[in-house]
Amino acid sequence: MNVELTVNGEAHSLDVEPRTSLADALRDELGLTGTTLGCEHGVCGSCTVLVGGTAVRSCLMLAVQAQGEEVRTVEGLADGDRPHPLQEAFAAEHALQCGFCTPGFLMLLAGALAADPELGGDERRLDALLASNLCRCTGYAGIRRAAQRVARSDRSADSKDMRAPHIQA
Repeated sequence: MNVELTVNGEAHSLDVEPRTSLADALRDELGLTGTTLGCEHGVCGSCTVLVGGTAVRSCLMLAVQAQGEEVRTVEGLADGDRPHPLQEAFAAEHALQCGFCTPGFLMLLAGALAADPELGGDERRLDALLASNLCRCTGYAGIRRAAQRVARSDRSADSKDMRAPHIQA
């Protein structure tokens, strides 16, 4: 089947088997290996990407379901050579260790914070969101701090009526 989609701002036309997952299409057809496959059952969240701005488990979504959609992967998170504020905050807050789950957390948080910038200020809701992805290394404290750092920065930038391009370490 032919699938037309836009990935990280670039239009693609892919010929895939009807049963091909979005994760496999991204990895195998487009070479975007930042989308990692862990459980392949939608439990771990390491394959999370944004489809139409919403975080989805790309191992559970068929590539044909993404027809005509805007897909954003961790490779498209940075602005050119400038890391996304979440990437900077993950580094500053030591929010990763082995890094396997990191792309999924970054994409989950990018979608969630874009949809609800107040999320970072609500620890209960933030913890519930973070619990939807699995990490065996960090204990989530650094990931939570990184999300809160970005949310604080966004609120500060909004109060100045401008968006801060970088997070201050």
